[in-house]
Amino acid sequence: MTPQALKAGRAAALASDGPTILDALPHPVLLVAPDGVIESANMAAEIFMRSSVSVLRRHPIDYFIPFGSPLLTLIEQVRERGAAVNEYKVDIGSPRIGAPKIVDINASPVSDRPGAVVLMFQERSMAEKIDRQLTSRGAARTVTGLAAMLAHEIKNPLSGIRGAAQLLEQSVPDEDRALTRLITDETDRIVKLVDRMEVFSDERPIEREPVNIHVVLDHVKRLADSGFARGKKIMEAYDPSLPPVFANKDQLIQVFLNLIKNASEAIGDDPDGEIRITTAFRPGIRLSVPGTDERVSLPLEFTVQDNGPGVPDDLLPHLFEPFITTKTNGSGLGLALVAKIIGDHGGVIECDSIPRKTTFRILMPAYVEPEASSSDGTE
Repeated sequence: MTPQALKAGRAAALASDGPTILDALPHPVLLVAPDGVIESANMAAEIFMRSSVSVLRRHPIDYFIPFGSPLLTLIEQVRERGAAVNEYKVDIGSPRIGAPKIVDINASPVSDRPGAVVLMFQERSMAEKIDRQLTSRGAARTVTGLAAMLAHEIKNPLSGIRGAAQLLEQSVPDEDRALTRLITDETDRIVKLVDRMEVFSDERPIEREPVNIHVVLDHVKRLADSGFARGKKIMEAYDPSLPPVFANKDQLIQVFLNLIKNASEAIGDDPDGEIRITTAFRPGIRLSVPGTDERVSLPLEFTVQDNGPGVPDDLLPHLFEPFITTKTNGSGLGLALVAKIIGDHGGVIECDSIPRKTTFRILMPAYVEPEASSSDGTE
């Protein structure tokens, strides 16, 4: 018997007894009977399938997943071979369990029950989000060198061009002054773009302190209500018990101003448009620090959600890379800067988007008070 089959047999025995050790597992586990009906499920599976175990037991597995899903073929392969089968990046999303649902699947036979199959799903979303975040950080580092070069090589000649245009404006006929003003305006626009890119080349250590995220969000909301989001509906769902985040307050304000401004522009003048800001505590998220054995906990989750048209699928994986934008006149640096700030704080930002639901999710570490030293200076 293979190790997978042995584990599956034990899992099936445990799963049939109701709430068990399997409820402690973070991954959904289902026991599918020989006739295809779901016989048991752990707590993670109930959440994943969006149904209680009593409802799951009343239906076959194909009731919850799309017609012709590769999962059904996988179950049949396990029954025919009598051995475990793995399949990666399978979309089993459906209206009943939500879409999309991209999972890795482990399907194993039950040794003492011919035809019964144990399924374990592992959602790929978080792993892929972290991979994309690391890619975005690499792109930001590339822009760091580019920004330093541009600041030195472009701003000086631009200053000369602007000065020459101002001198010309004093001596040209009135009908040509529009051209000199055009030169001046475009020069100023390029300088502003370079100034924004210079932020990427700032490698000074971040000054951080314990920050109440709700104070930051309230401040940003007041700015939005009195400016770019005037008259638009902004909803709040805050967890008042959140511990402080270890961050730079000014940089957090910059991050959320950018995200809420983007959300406001996404909903436009839609009378049903709304922006939702949430905070929550998610203790299960831990991230490995490259090059060390350290694992950092990212329990603080902050989201900005809008019900605009959504981000095109082809842009979504590259959204935090420099010069990627969905705006006609956008520079594509706003979200790249957001990703750099969050990355410099040791956090992760990602975007999930379907029509009428775009969510920017930030995961960040909480502030941990330093251990008190004894009176003689020893720990």
